Amino acid sequence: MGIMQNKKVINLHAVKVACNECSLHQLCLPRSINGSDLEKLDQIIERKKPLKRNEHLFQMGSSFHSIYVVRSGSLKTYSPTVDGQEQVTGFHLPGELLGLDAIGKGSHPCAAKALEMTSVCEVPFSNLEHLIQELPSLQHQLLRLMSKEIFDDQELMLLLGKKTAEARLSAFLLSISLRFKQRGFSSSEFYLSMSRNDIANYLGLAVETVSRMFTRFQEDGLIDAERKHIIIKNRDDLQKIAGMNDYCSEDKKVIHS
Repeated sequence: MGIMQNKKVINLHAVKVACNECSLHQLCLPRSINGSDLEKLDQIIERKKPLKRNEHLFQMGSSFHSIYVVRSGSLKTYSPTVDGQEQVTGFHLPGELLGLDAIGKGSHPCAAKALEMTSVCEVPFSNLEHLIQELPSLQHQLLRLMSKEIFDDQELMLLLGKKTAEARLSAFLLSISLRFKQRGFSSSEFYLSMSRNDIANYLGLAVETVSRMFTRFQEDGLIDAERKHIIIKNRDDLQKIAGMNDYCSEDKKVIHS
């Protein structure tokens, strides 16, 4: 299968670093912040050493000190189960935040692990609290991002509680597609950094079911899938299966993280 021509396929490692130059500027904390205010935010941000695949950003129960923004690569969050397995709770792409759910209790309720070589920006929360007092626009953006997390959690509960296996996988692929589109990359051709096992775990399905659904979607002409390389061929039918005919509008942002 050849790669489609004239399409900008996402390379999660090719992202600039500084806030005022970063291609993710409008997706995370710096949104609506400019000039000297952006420089103040940039001064408190720490660029951590890149994480290798399967390396943890933080563990479940570890003390909360910072929130994190994915700069390149991707991570998954999960909670260990009593039998030593993992319950995947989210996948996080460039521009997305981790750690907001730890603010209340002061410790992380889940673990975060890199799915590939991944770089993150660390924002010490004590420094962020001080800066928020100076910059009302930053406070508004943080509240907006926290609201988005609540909304995403609610949408995920609805999806897992009511949808068929086909609808769950369709909605997942459409969600990933939209998130790549928001980052300026192709929404019809992309790579999945997560394994089929992780996707199945996240969607509450057996891995055999997910593999069968991928095969069926290919046979029905909805997608092409070669390992982790995905091409969406029939978006309209995927939306119908997911029960989200207006999914591609910017307000429909299901299971983002």
